[in-house]
Amino acid sequence: MNNDTRQFPARQSGKHAVHWFRKGLRLHDNPSLREGLRGATTFRCVFVLDPWFAGSSNVGINKWRFLLQCLEDLDRSLRKLNSRLFVIRGQPADTLPKLFREWGTTSLTFEEDPEPFGRVRDHNIIALCKELGINVIQKVSHTLYHLQHIIDRNGGKAPLTYHQFLAVIACMGLPPQPEAPVTHKSVECAHTPLSDDHDEKFGVPTLEELGFDTEGLSPPVWQGGETEALARLERHLERKAWVASFGKPKMTPQSLLPSQTGLSPYLRFGCLSTRLFYYQLTDLYKKIKKAFPPLSLHGQLLWREFFYCAATKNPNFDKMQGNPICVQIPWDKNAEALAKWANGQTGFPWIDAIMAQLRNEGWIHHLARHAVACFLTRGDLWISWEEGMKVFEELLLDADWSVNAGMWMWLSCSSFFQQFFHCYCPVKFGRKADPNGDYIKKYLPILKNIPTQYIHEPWMTPEATQRAAKCIIGKHYPLPMVNHSNVSRINIQRMKQVYQQLSNYRPHDSTNYSSIKRFNYQNELIPNSDMEGKKTSDH
Repeated sequence: MNNDTRQFPARQSGKHAVHWFRKGLRLHDNPSLREGLRGATTFRCVFVLDPWFAGSSNVGINKWRFLLQCLEDLDRSLRKLNSRLFVIRGQPADTLPKLFREWGTTSLTFEEDPEPFGRVRDHNIIALCKELGINVIQKVSHTLYHLQHIIDRNGGKAPLTYHQFLAVIACMGLPPQPEAPVTHKSVECAHTPLSDDHDEKFGVPTLEELGFDTEGLSPPVWQGGETEALARLERHLERKAWVASFGKPKMTPQSLLPSQTGLSPYLRFGCLSTRLFYYQLTDLYKKIKKAFPPLSLHGQLLWREFFYCAATKNPNFDKMQGNPICVQIPWDKNAEALAKWANGQTGFPWIDAIMAQLRNEGWIHHLARHAVACFLTRGDLWISWEEGMKVFEELLLDADWSVNAGMWMWLSCSSFFQQFFHCYCPVKFGRKADPNGDYIKKYLPILKNIPTQYIHEPWMTPEATQRAAKCIIGKHYPLPMVNHSNVSRINIQRMKQVYQQLSNYRPHDSTNYSSIKRFNYQNELIPNSDMEGKKTSDH
């Protein structure tokens, strides 16, 4: 294919721009969209959706519903600019070039995707655009920094400990400020050509149209979209102002439930700009404390950035084999045990309630993630973190590829090392977080009549009490699938042997080994969902 303009019978003079939405589903702080609009004669905003992928992929209905809500919200915002969102069915490499020819496109913009899969996809699209004579511009806005700049500052390698990461960015200065939202003024004279059958051809599909059975589907706990994200940010900052004035919030059973100030799914889908959030937090802190904020204030954003940076040049970041930063642990394969964990049938109410909340609502608290990840991997079942990561990828609204894999490696002691001889007990940890069992009773109603004293260990309930509660353990609710005290002791020894062998191993690549040792013996932390960045102890 050459650059002969005769390929474009519809092409007219002027700049005919297309902006391709992927993650950054917003009009605020969208530098690539603003660049595309500059001097444009026409503009179209597209999102590519593969309907076949929707029906066959390992992504749950809550996550798809959230995405569709994001697209509907984006379409409503674009209508206010006398435009619309074009939702295109198919694979980008197949559908986009055909539409570019039809529309006479001269300019394509999109937000840079830092993850390996996205980088390959974008490389292919850029090559196709080059053949079609289309100018391509991509800009960084999903992360605070340009990740390659962090890697360059660190000698060409991603920092493998959080402290090392913080040291690098401390030398780089502040992230770029967020750009102004796209408004009528940004659009200037550009217009969007629309046809009468736009909704039929390019409208946002329903869950039913994507092949999902919505009968009995509960109302969404999390409403997708930029509008909701910005409203939540405002509430979040009001709460942070109260917290900053009166002290840190205490962990309560209520913390385990979704909050109207929760932001993580909106950061994941790019409905909320990380840079806007970063600078709003900064400004709030300066206003209240009259001082420049500490790095810990931005804990959630910086941990997200850290995992993105660690993953950006590692296509095997989500695997154990072939992953240079992952300890090779001989996990067991046990499909039956994995299914019991994933479906909340372990017989440990604290674990099962968490998995029920995840499946029903698409979100769980950071402490809950610690509990179920430890239980599946090094704590009780000795099943690979890759299996848990896949379940979270399916069900968890805020599961980024990078952050999800990084968190699972960390909590399974496969990377970003934590002391493996500390183990979360599914009974004691649950009792501390949910002493009266209110959370358990909400998500496991079968146990609602079990007395509080037995709610975390229902197998200890006297038979007469079980009958009175109309819940026979072993019949209506399962017995524990393992003896925690026995298996956790065995698993700690297994992990100890793995690390003893690792310390005796001397690979030829001494640099790689020193990197492994560096993070293996660094006790790193992960932030909580309230973004206080505090350390959580094992139980």
